[in-house]
Amino acid sequence: MQTFKRNILCTLIGGALTAAAAAGALFLSTARVNRARYPVFGVDVSNYQGDIDWNELEAQNVSFAFIKATEGSGHTDESFRRNLERAASTDIRVSAYHFFSFDSAGETQANNFISSVDRSEINMPPVIDIEYYADKRKNKPSHEEAESILRPLLERLESYYGVKPIIYTTLPVYYRYISGRFSDYPLWIRCVNCEPDILEWKFWQYSDKGRLTGYIGEEEHIDLNVYNGSADDFLREFPKTN
Repeated sequence: MQTFKRNILCTLIGGALTAAAAAGALFLSTARVNRARYPVFGVDVSNYQGDIDWNELEAQNVSFAFIKATEGSGHTDESFRRNLERAASTDIRVSAYHFFSFDSAGETQANNFISSVDRSEINMPPVIDIEYYADKRKNKPSHEEAESILRPLLERLESYYGVKPIIYTTLPVYYRYISGRFSDYPLWIRCVNCEPDILEWKFWQYSDKGRLTGYIGEEEHIDLNVYNGSADDFLREFPKTN
């Protein structure tokens, strides 16, 4: 009996160690992208990328870009206007994103974004970037708190821009705040370790350690993304409007 118990215990411990090793390997792995399946490639940028040569990005097959515009109820990215104007001279499809705050009202956050981004200046839907910041990972806001801010923000942007905003988020935030509540919004998911094939996503941020030429800023890396569809699908969904 003792031998049997020891065997059971060893099996359980071995299984737990194997699972932990697999989880660790996944966490440390780098996502691989099937470019034949996802041929449309893009970036997201902010003031951290500094001065950007948009023609040079376009020459590296960048088809779309999400440009940081605002944050919370009062902050505007220093490089937003310059990036938007320079990108407009290329065939890169552009959108603007707003970094969501758990600490201010959705209505005032919407006002901040709308006052910075005219509907005629972007040719993809606006984006709300919702992720943990500061102490929010440790002190998570409740579902009710988050929804009371996010829902009016999304609804106001949809009313102004005439299209459902895209939600950018991480897997932990998606499962806590988005899934089941805002699943009808297009999803841009961050998953830098593996393809998020269990989700219905529109865009996938597969790397935050990308390197391209054409930008000089305090951040040497640039975020890399793909669109979930063919090149023809992309052009039909997001025609050039400016």
